[in-house]
Amino acid sequence: MKDVPDARIEQPTDVLVKITSTNICGSDLHMYEGRTDLEPGMVLGHENLGIVAEVGNAVVGVSPGDRVCLPFNIGCGFCRNCEVQQLFAEYQVPWLQV
Repeated sequence: MKDVPDARIEQPTDVLVKITSTNICGSDLHMYEGRTDLEPGMVLGHENLGIVAEVGNAVVGVSPGDRVCLPFNIGCGFCRNCEVQQLFAEYQVPWLQV
């Protein structure tokens, strides 16, 4: 364990979420099961559920108290691809045609 400063709103688009549960996924299992290296102190689990604690003044769509799911593929929420719910289109992935 290591003491670190509490998270805080730094940008108008920031959202602070109190994590209530997390999970490891397939990419974490490689490290968990010893098939790849795991740096000492690395924390696994990047798919989370939580409750919005605080939002920046430019945030729309979520409010304090909302329950949220935070998968690894989070989009910006504002671009054309996000508006039509094609989140993976933001990334340059040659084999993925959306």
